[in-house]
Amino acid sequence: VQIELRDVHKWFGANHVLRGIRLEVPAGRRIGLIGPNGSGKSTLTRVIMGMLSCEGSVRLDGADPAEQGQELLRRVAYVPQIAPQLFAPVGDVLQAVCALRDLPLARVKEVARGLGLDVDALAGRPFRNLSGGMKQKLLIALALSTRASLLILDEPTASLDAWSRDRFFHLFQEVGQEVGEPATLILCSHRLEEVRHLVDHVVAMQDGKIVYDGAAEEYLAQRALSVIEVSLDAGADADWLVEQGFRQGVRGDAGRWLRTVTREAKMPALASVTQRFDGRLKDVNVRELETIDVPHVKTDKGRKTEGGAEHG
Repeated sequence: VQIELRDVHKWFGANHVLRGIRLEVPAGRRIGLIGPNGSGKSTLTRVIMGMLSCEGSVRLDGADPAEQGQELLRRVAYVPQIAPQLFAPVGDVLQAVCALRDLPLARVKEVARGLGLDVDALAGRPFRNLSGGMKQKLLIALALSTRASLLILDEPTASLDAWSRDRFFHLFQEVGQEVGEPATLILCSHRLEEVRHLVDHVVAMQDGKIVYDGAAEEYLAQRALSVIEVSLDAGADADWLVEQGFRQGVRGDAGRWLRTVTREAKMPALASVTQRFDGRLKDVNVRELETIDVPHVKTDKGRKTEGGAEHG
């Protein structure tokens, strides 16, 4: 699916959530949609799916989702960040979705098994009573089984353990190969491993506007963070370390220093430390942070949105 947005605005009362969005997504592109809470990501995805009205032009393969929503939505698969609280048993939910989307139930069960989920064992349990991880696996299995041409995934692996996340990455690639032409993907995520595995392009939002639209590799070089930790004799070259951006650890060890750096700055920082303290380093440790650094913004009313729910 090719996506085209022209001068898209969305208001919720006095809150201007989307501010003149212009975006072109070629068919088959895999987009990482990134931004802090309140930046407009969820609102934008709902506008694209035709779930929310807006000012401006939205086109999916040239069609308006607000006017041809039912037809277009058959080509879309969506995994929300928060699963719906359905009272119906899992078996009934599966039968209803499969009938609506013309899906073979056996295929959904197969994909679910690939994520370590036994659908038959859960058939009689209310969907709302499943654990967060089980709900997410079931929603992912349904989405990947549709062979949709547009996938919209909102923090799809947030409730999954490491093994299940790894299986999700493999299943995603396998489904893409089966379909032939790759589906267009919009992935809302701050998880470094998801962006690295699944997308080739990043669209970053801030305060309802697009502030970056380009290659994922370039964005990650600026925003993917690592922590460099060095151990030295207490008091050694403290002034130089502070000048280089290091801070002392909080575990009572005066010789332990840490610095958070971008991927681009990691190797130069390591080189400068090893050259400065050649032969005097007790230990050096480098670890990557799991999430991507995203700046927080303020709403029109001036209050910070950090940690809050996204507007719209």
